[in-house]
Amino acid sequence: MRPALYGELTPWYRILDATEDHEDECDQYIEVFEGAIAAPRTLLELGAGAGNNGIWLARRFACTLTDISEPMLALSREINPACEHVLGDMRSLRLGKAFDAVLVHDAIVYMTTEMDLRAALRTAFDHLRPGGAAIFAPDTLRECFREGTEVHERDEGSRSLRCLAWDWDPDPTDDEHVTEYAFLLRDGARMSAVHDRHVSGLFSRATWLRLIADVGLTPSTFRRDLGDAADAGYTDEVFLARRPG
Repeated sequence: MRPALYGELTPWYRILDATEDHEDECDQYIEVFEGAIAAPRTLLELGAGAGNNGIWLARRFACTLTDISEPMLALSREINPACEHVLGDMRSLRLGKAFDAVLVHDAIVYMTTEMDLRAALRTAFDHLRPGGAAIFAPDTLRECFREGTEVHERDEGSRSLRCLAWDWDPDPTDDEHVTEYAFLLRDGARMSAVHDRHVSGLFSRATWLRLIADVGLTPSTFRRDLGDAADAGYTDEVFLARRPG
């Protein structure tokens, strides 16, 4: 079942996740791509969601943004009218063309089995030109995951959102963890409460490196600046994968 945040709660998404919060991280990815690829011009983002990365990446690349959720793509079209948008699943999408760069940001966490993760990595490979590079940026790795909570608060006009996000691992022996979101949503004088469960993959660094190599890419890692987020169990280690050419 698709999480409510990417369906019926989509009108609240920008209050939870502000576009401006993504600028610094995207600047880091642009710098890494420019160092890894000769004259990069085109970029494909798999799992682009509401386009919060695309708006910054489009300052440097001609971007194609894809996602499995049409409501999220509709949000992205509002702020990224010059980008191409495609509805599709990162495990099976095939556009029939190659790009200089591929980015898979935190949407990669919804790959909950090695089979699904391998399929998404293969999609990235199949859409890279020889000499191109991909960045995969999972929220966390098995080695650094820990249970914890975050509180999000934001107001926008007559609407206000309060959210508690609780990361936990019901079964440490499998490749999944869970984030429970408890939303309080106020629209004028109307208040509602929503519980939304997100099941995510949780893989070790060694598994990531093995699967990236298995699909034909040459893996390496680099560090991103996460600020205080690193203290909440997020990983600052990001995977850079080059397609030989």
